[in-house]
Amino acid sequence: MHISAKADYAVRALVELAADSTRPLTCEGIAAAQEIPFRFLKSVFRALRAAGLVRSQRGCEGGYWIGRDAGLITVAEVMTAVDGAFFTVRDESPADLAYPGTGRAVPGVWQDVEAVALALLRRTTIAELARRGAAAEGAGAGSRRREVGV
Repeated sequence: MHISAKADYAVRALVELAADSTRPLTCEGIAAAQEIPFRFLKSVFRALRAAGLVRSQRGCEGGYWIGRDAGLITVAEVMTAVDGAFFTVRDESPADLAYPGTGRAVPGVWQDVEAVALALLRRTTIAELARRGAAAEGAGAGSRRREVGV
């Protein structure tokens, strides 16, 4: 499964916004904090703003805020907002695939993978990731990898 840079950066930017919702954060500040290329992040924010996931304010005290309650924004929603289709096989939905002969059962596996991934990403919220990140940072966890059982 491939997770695009746009999806990764979008989730990380929203987590950064959710972690400090008391003031607007600049795109430059978020890019620096998350080590994301600034120019790329600007294009990600356009998609997030169009989806209502962030709001912005111009001016010297401007910046970005999270657009809704972070507890109601799921990772799946963010990924769909920036990438469009959630899961594709060669740019086709697994539900639209039809293989001949002995390969006939393969699309069913891709559909199962999509369902499991969607279930996990639909129940994981930006607020939850911000809490986990703050807890890990407070514990000095650095870059621990969490294994996810599904």
